[in-house]
Order: sequence, then structure tokens, then C-alpha cells
Amino acid sequence: MSVKIQPLADRVVVEPAAAEQKTAGGIIIPDTAKEKPQKGTIVAVGAGKKDEPMTVKVGDNVLYGKYAGTEITIEGKDYLIMRESDLFAVI
Repeated sequence: MSVKIQPLADRVVVEPAAAEQKTAGGIIIPDTAKEKPQKGTIVAVGAGKKDEPMTVKVGDNVLYGKYAGTEITIEGKDYLIMRESDLFAVI
């Protein structure tokens, strides 16, 4: 997967995971009731700050906050761009 964007400093570009289509009990969730996913895959990483190198890399699956990042669209696909500090964990 190649994205034609290079984030600056300590920012990363994340491709959000797809929202759940069904509940555990098998009920189909309508589009209006779906929640934003809080996990995704990193597709681009900045160079980091002078004294703080980046600890994540392209391909890492990560968890992030519900309202973290800024939504952007590149070549018709939706991504989030956020600071590395907005990431909670690598899974």
C-alpha cells in the first residue's frame, strides 16, 4: 500500500479499520448508528522531532482516541492524520 503523502515531524497517517457491520448477536447495524472505529493501520510516518524519534512504523496496527486526528481524503480513500502522541497502543 503506497500513499502519496509524507507527514511532517511527529505526525502519522492512519487508515481506519472498517466499521462493524453486525453486532455480536447478528443484528445488522444501520449506517446512521455505526460508530467511528478507534483502530487502524499506519500507512505513512513522519521523520520525528529532533530529540524524539518515531516509535511506530508503516504497517503497525494502532489504537487511537475517538476524536483524534483530522480526516483527509487521498485518491478517494479516507485517512486520519494525527500526532504520534494521539496514539494509545500498537496492537
